[in-house]
Amino acid sequence: MTLSVEHLYRRCDTLEQALLAIEQHPESTHGVLFDLYRNAAIKSFELSLETAGKLLRKALKAFEASPRTVDAWVFNDVLRHAGKHGVLTSAEVERWLAYRANRNSTAHDYGAGFANDTLQLLPAYLHDVRNLALALQKVFDASA
Repeated sequence: MTLSVEHLYRRCDTLEQALLAIEQHPESTHGVLFDLYRNAAIKSFELSLETAGKLLRKALKAFEASPRTVDAWVFNDVLRHAGKHGVLTSAEVERWLAYRANRNSTAHDYGAGFANDTLQLLPAYLHDVRNLALALQKVFDASA
């Protein structure tokens, strides 16, 4: 079975469309459409982060002697090992740790202020997740 990042790219495309819809409707920042697009963007962020984590685990198994070791890592360990093995740079690891911390907060804080703060992270996140998809595909291709 060939590993692929197509599903992650699909999640990126969904996030990008939600962000574009928000940009195209600035007049509705207090309306239902804004809430709809903001919620779609945040959910796309959450889903793409989870997908990225699963794909990172699969990629890191190419570097570790025991796949079970990788399975036992928490998400932050996965990110650190991705940096250790050159899948992510140290700066990217730090940003990904921040994305993960934000995602953990979105799961428990449903306030509009926090949701709007999360929106500020998403353009940079979108760039980083697309770069990660490229790096992951290289790892998958090399281990095929």
